[in-house]
This record gives sequence, C-alpha cells and structure tokens, in this order.
Amino acid sequence: METMFDTLLQLPLFQGLCHEDFTSILDKVKLHFIKHKAGETIIESGTPCTQLCFLLKGEISIVTNSKENIYTVIEQMEGPYLLEPQSLFGMNTHYTSSYVAYTEAHTVSISKAFVLSDLFKYEIFRLNYMNIVSNRAQNLYSRLWNEPTPDLKGKIIRFFLSHCEKPQGEKTFKVKMDDLARCLDDTRLNISKTLNELQDSGLIELHRKEILIPDAQKLL
Repeated sequence: METMFDTLLQLPLFQGLCHEDFTSILDKVKLHFIKHKAGETIIESGTPCTQLCFLLKGEISIVTNSKENIYTVIEQMEGPYLLEPQSLFGMNTHYTSSYVAYTEAHTVSISKAFVLSDLFKYEIFRLNYMNIVSNRAQNLYSRLWNEPTPDLKGKIIRFFLSHCEKPQGEKTFKVKMDDLARCLDDTRLNISKTLNELQDSGLIELHRKEILIPDAQKLL
C-alpha cells in the first residue's frame, strides 16, 4: 500500500532525493496537509505566492481570466501536480490563476522561507526546481515562434492551445463569439462557421458563451 511518504517522493521537486535526505527534510519542515471538498477554492487568483503548494491526489480546476476578463479558460488537472512554482520568485509573486477542487483534493504546502533556508541546500531539489521553471519558460517561448497558419481553423486551434497549461485533457473556454472574433481579427460569422465545423468533427462542443474541448490533444 502506498504511503504518504511514497506519494511525496513522486512529486517532481523531490524526485531523485535519497530516502535519507528526504527523511531529514521531513524532520525539519512543517508540512501543511489540507483536504478540500469538491467546489472549494484552494487558491484565489491574485493571492501572494508565499509557499509551494502540491496537489497530492484528486482533481482540480485551473481557472484563468484574461486581463480584461474578456474570456476565461478552465482546465482540469490531476495530482500529483505542483501549483505555479514560477510564481514563488520574480517580479510578480502572485498567483495568476485560481485553483478549485473539482473532486475531493488533498494538498500539502511548504513555506517559501523553508524553501530558501533548507530545501535549496539540496542539489537535487535545486535542479528539479530549475528544470520545472526552465521547461515552462522554454515551452512558452517556443509557442511565440510557431509558424503562423493562414486558415481560420488553424488560428482558432492555436488560440486554444496557446492558452492551455498542458495540451492534454479537458478544457473549457468561456467566451462570447463577438469577443473571440475580435481576438482573432475575423468576423463573427466566419468564427461561428469554423467552430461548427470543429464541432461536427467531434473536437469541441459548443454551448452558450462556452466552448468545451473534451481532449485538447486531439486538436494537435
């Protein structure tokens, strides 16, 4: 039977640590374990990021709003998962997205102070953290240099995928057709026609002011 110890070792920041080092860490650090009910907000967008928060098990919704609140993107993510490690440092140390328990979810958090004073002493932890943040930066940068697509279908798919944390799983875009047309610099009629074609292909589901993508990977 898998123990909490084994679950923690599966988390990306701790992978590769020997049991002796990990036991030493657990002896020093104060871990905050919380069980969240489905529908409960775990972290609110704009909240200062003063800790590393891990989803141990369960499923959460990542809710991200555009700057002018023109559209909202909702993604489902299963544990184990690390919530916004890039927000712990830098010019903006606030959470970009909100995190809501989709099912019953179990999280554990470690304070930023302990990360700085103790965890960064372990080379494996430092490398894991730098790899996670670097991979995210590289993925985002590579999206900027994707070749533009001339057809509207490709532009819509690129819009969807460029606003996703990961190009897999279920995604929901809450957006009005007029606003989507303005974002893509095209007419409402053309946007509506192309979205219906994507729906006929089984790639998306259209609802009132909402576009559901059952599996984003099928858009690739």
